[in-house]
Amino acid sequence: MSFLLSPAPHVRDNKSVPGVMCVVMIALLPATIGGIYFFGLQAAILIALSVVSAVVTEFVMNKMMKREVSIMDGSAALTGLLLALCVSPALPYYQVVFGSIFAIIIGKQLFGGLGFNVFNPALVGRAFLAAAFPVHMTTWLAPFAYRGLDAVTQATPLAAMKFSQQTTSYVSLLYGNVGGCIGETSVVLLLLGGLFLLTKGIINWRISFSYLGTVAVLSVLFGADPIFHLLAGGLMLGAFFMATDYVTSPITDKGMWIFGIGAGVLVVIIRLFSGLPEGVMYSILFMNAFVPLINRYTRPRIFGRRG
Repeated sequence: MSFLLSPAPHVRDNKSVPGVMCVVMIALLPATIGGIYFFGLQAAILIALSVVSAVVTEFVMNKMMKREVSIMDGSAALTGLLLALCVSPALPYYQVVFGSIFAIIIGKQLFGGLGFNVFNPALVGRAFLAAAFPVHMTTWLAPFAYRGLDAVTQATPLAAMKFSQQTTSYVSLLYGNVGGCIGETSVVLLLLGGLFLLTKGIINWRISFSYLGTVAVLSVLFGADPIFHLLAGGLMLGAFFMATDYVTSPITDKGMWIFGIGAGVLVVIIRLFSGLPEGVMYSILFMNAFVPLINRYTRPRIFGRRG
């Protein structure tokens, strides 16, 4: 009997970075089309500007930092798409360009590029926009407002619940006929994309399910409507497309549970006890910071070693 000796890595996979990015963008297609359907040409332009700005910024940074051009791996385009889907459809065009540039430069390239960033780049860009342009980032268009002569504003379901005690029907939340970010309003379309990623083995179910499950359980414990909190806001977009990012989430099974539960706890705390109606962005960014520690203390013991 003969044995083949070779250097690590010993586990090979047929997945490639461009392939994974392509599948994720395909999974986002239903929510993207839905956002354009609900919010019209304004949403389509914002999406296009965000994606193009991200790709161009990545190319320029590659040249400036004398790195291999990486725009063909699709990660920059995905960052731009995710950023566009989690901003208000009323956002001025130049602001989404700034957010996309910030996401690539600060959230990704200054850390060393894809694979070295600590925080989800799209959420870094959104956090910048929320801090720099808070009024525009919290001005929401009602679905189909573009079909009239004047834009009609509408509070998001979470804001209506928190500040006006107005409830939104489950049907509207599932369908997407509510105010909100471009790609977060239709739960059905997001679930289609999320389930597609799960069936393709692109994302790990532990993060998404622990995230959503924690929000549901804590909502019940605090006397809130768990179904409403699962369906409203950006939770579905965050659970399937943001929290599961390969680079900024744990690599161990136990670590994934810790990450998802921690993010879920933060969402409920922010939604129920802070002055903000939503907490998905902050919950994921906060847990991103702990990923190195989570990986360190949840890694399996090496066979033949103590502790």
